[in-house]
Amino acid sequence: MRKTIKNGYSSDELSEFEDLIKNKLNAARDELIYMKGSLDKTGIDEVRPNVKLFEESSEESEKENLCRLATRQNEFISKLEQALIRIKNGTYGVCMVSGELINKARLKAVPHTTLSIAAKRRRNF
Repeated sequence: MRKTIKNGYSSDELSEFEDLIKNKLNAARDELIYMKGSLDKTGIDEVRPNVKLFEESSEESEKENLCRLATRQNEFISKLEQALIRIKNGTYGVCMVSGELINKARLKAVPHTTLSIAAKRRRNF
């Protein structure tokens, strides 16, 4: 059963969260740029056929890992951008399950969350 809250976080608190999210967003975008740059690099030299084959295999594995990390980073960036939208539309910090305010400490640790700890625990069972 979803409860409706009457009061959200103050404009000062929301501004604090917004700054935190923007900082995380900038750092996440920088990391993604770095990952994409690493994916674009090809570092295989023509040394010996066996060494080259091993290096190609190793490089391919590294590229797959970087692709997975870049995908996760894109998802993280998207969640941070959605959190900024929730700040703008006045729904930031409200648990999507219970409708109650999410604990401020939780929002500082995971500013893109949409669930309170209790709702998160219930979902994991």
